[in-house]
Amino acid sequence: MKFTRKAHANWKGTGMEGKGTISTQSTTLDNAQLSFKTRFADGVGTNPEELIAAAHSGCFTMQLSFLLNEGGYTADDLTTEATVTFEDGSITLIHLDLKGKVPSISAEEFEKTATKAKEICPISKLLNTTITLSATLIA
Repeated sequence: MKFTRKAHANWKGTGMEGKGTISTQSTTLDNAQLSFKTRFADGVGTNPEELIAAAHSGCFTMQLSFLLNEGGYTADDLTTEATVTFEDGSITLIHLDLKGKVPSISAEEFEKTATKAKEICPISKLLNTTITLSATLIA
């Protein structure tokens, strides 16, 4: 399977005082605000690190679902929070915090499958940083 996806960013002005927008092909993001404050403070809008967290949590969770299905399991619920740490000009860490409700799976099998999903998720393979995982199986 091969496909492409696109996004578009626009910026006007300086790095600190300027403003920009970001849009995605699907229009889920449609001229979403991008600025110094949305990236480094608490401004309204989005930022690259937040978008990486969204992409990584979505990719990992979907990959895990596929792997669980291959093992004969179907998740009732999988929720992943990705926390991206930006430090000194680099993304130094991404932590995936997974909570899942999967009938009939052992905690050991759940953690093993989640670890494999973390390793083979396309976004994980793309990123050049430390990726950690905590996996909690909810009864």
